[in-house]
Amino acid sequence: MPVNSPTDTDLITLQNEIAATAITNRDNQAAQRPKSQKSASQKKRKGAERFMTHLGLLLLCIGFLLPFVWMVSTSLKTLDNSMAFPPQFIPNPVVPQNYWTALTSPKMDFPLFTRNTLIIAILTVAGTVSSSAIVAYGFAKIPFKGRGFLFGLMLATMMIPFPVMMVSLFSIFRWLTDHTPVQWMGTIKPLWVPAWFGSAFNIFLLRQFFMTVPDELSESARLDGCSEWKIFWRIVLPLAKPALAVVALFTFMGVWNDFLGPLVYLQYPEQYTLALGLQNFQSQQGGTEWNILMAASVLVLLPVIVLFFLAQKTFIQGIATTGIK
Repeated sequence: MPVNSPTDTDLITLQNEIAATAITNRDNQAAQRPKSQKSASQKKRKGAERFMTHLGLLLLCIGFLLPFVWMVSTSLKTLDNSMAFPPQFIPNPVVPQNYWTALTSPKMDFPLFTRNTLIIAILTVAGTVSSSAIVAYGFAKIPFKGRGFLFGLMLATMMIPFPVMMVSLFSIFRWLTDHTPVQWMGTIKPLWVPAWFGSAFNIFLLRQFFMTVPDELSESARLDGCSEWKIFWRIVLPLAKPALAVVALFTFMGVWNDFLGPLVYLQYPEQYTLALGLQNFQSQQGGTEWNILMAASVLVLLPVIVLFFLAQKTFIQGIATTGIK
């Protein structure tokens, strides 16, 4: 059979197709080159931003950790080295016996003061969590006239610091002591009873969390015949465990480190808390043993640090989910 030879027209068409393909490939390569360069520059910019962000956070962490590191360092020094100038960050020699000296010092009864602090902390945490949760649920899920105004009024009380109200509260508890059969002054009652009436910040925190709970859950429960209390107790409260843990942790840390409240209301050394007991290590006439005082301070802070790390996951979860609608 005869073989058909390509004509001039076929050759011209083939050449045009090859040329068009080459031009298309060249254009595609030219278009991809700026994109790759642009993506590389974006990656460099993002990497630089990430580096600067981590550097800023690292500097902030150093600023917050520096006092704690200095306290731990001073607690392991001798008395002379703790007052040396220029100051030494690395103790030489290391004196771990300072912690045993602080624990056994007659200036501070650690077991007794720890028991007093735990009693006040447990009662305050229980009162704050329960009362704040009830009030927050009312502001978040129960519509009533004047709810917004009362909520704003409650938030306004956060502007008033405790030293401003200190004299008034002291006068109230003094009046209750003089005109009621219940003894208030000279006891720990003024330190934990007010917690059972709610806390403005904790009410705000829990309200923001309760608002993220879908209203359909409450409506379904009402259709099934549940009362408002059962809805709060069986539906909303179990979902709010992370937020309740945050409130409990904040309250515990505040009570554990509280110094001014026990100073105002406690009158007898056997009622002192740990924060108030640290004052016994300071001398009004000079000659304070700063290494022993720092060792005692580390021992007082240690339970709070351990508690935070144990509850860190729940704490972060509660903070991250609060206020997200």
